[in-house]
Amino acid sequence: MLGRSVGDPHGVEGTPRSAQGFALLDIDTEMTPHKQLAQVGGHCAFDPAAAVSGYEIHMGVSRGAALDRPAFVIDGRAEGARSPDDCVLGTYLHGLFDTPQALAALLQWAGLANAAALDMAQLREQSLDRIAEAARPLLDALIRANSCQTVS
Repeated sequence: MLGRSVGDPHGVEGTPRSAQGFALLDIDTEMTPHKQLAQVGGHCAFDPAAAVSGYEIHMGVSRGAALDRPAFVIDGRAEGARSPDDCVLGTYLHGLFDTPQALAALLQWAGLANAAALDMAQLREQSLDRIAEAARPLLDALIRANSCQTVS
């Protein structure tokens, strides 16, 4: 959708058709019947020191000049695209914010000076622990209330 168009000539998503995109990137995307799904790793093209990992998932192929300015280098190949003014970035990579170095590099790319690395996996685990701790007394009370009931 970030490119000029998205075409679905094979009817992957329903009736074969084409739709106009936002034209923020100089690319056109064509849906394909084959689904690409792979766990991948590499680095940010705009910050080679920033490691990135995640999963690549898509059912299409993008073509166009914006691909000459990749967002990432994944397993030795270019992935994603950036606009010439460096204001728009598109990628097929999901979960890239879970890598602390990539998150910091992306925040800096987006204009946040001195962005610190944040470990999203650790933050997620801490958040789940807080939810579990808050729910424990409620669940204990519910169990006590249900175990005291008599069946007649």
